[in-house]
Amino acid sequence: MIQLIKKPIITEKAMNLAHLRQYVFEVHPDANKIQIKQAVEEMFDVNVTSIRTVRVKGKNKIRMTRRGLMRGKTALKKKAYVTLKEGQAIEIVSGVGGDTE
Repeated sequence: MIQLIKKPIITEKAMNLAHLRQYVFEVHPDANKIQIKQAVEEMFDVNVTSIRTVRVKGKNKIRMTRRGLMRGKTALKKKAYVTLKEGQAIEIVSGVGGDTE
């Protein structure tokens, strides 16, 4: 079976969405919303109300080496914005319990 949820995306913008019960995950590019919903509900034992997905195109990369220009491209990524039911949260992503003092 394909691993649908690759990793949570932990950025400042994604952490601001956690207050709205929305969490961002990097998912497999071929995964659909139904599969993502089932995977999140099984993995974190929560109820999902909605899912928004976005496909992020890869960037062209060029670097200069001794042998000349090396051209390449980063891979396509797919992100899923998952909204949870009222009163539920995912502790792994939200960072609850992490004291920095």
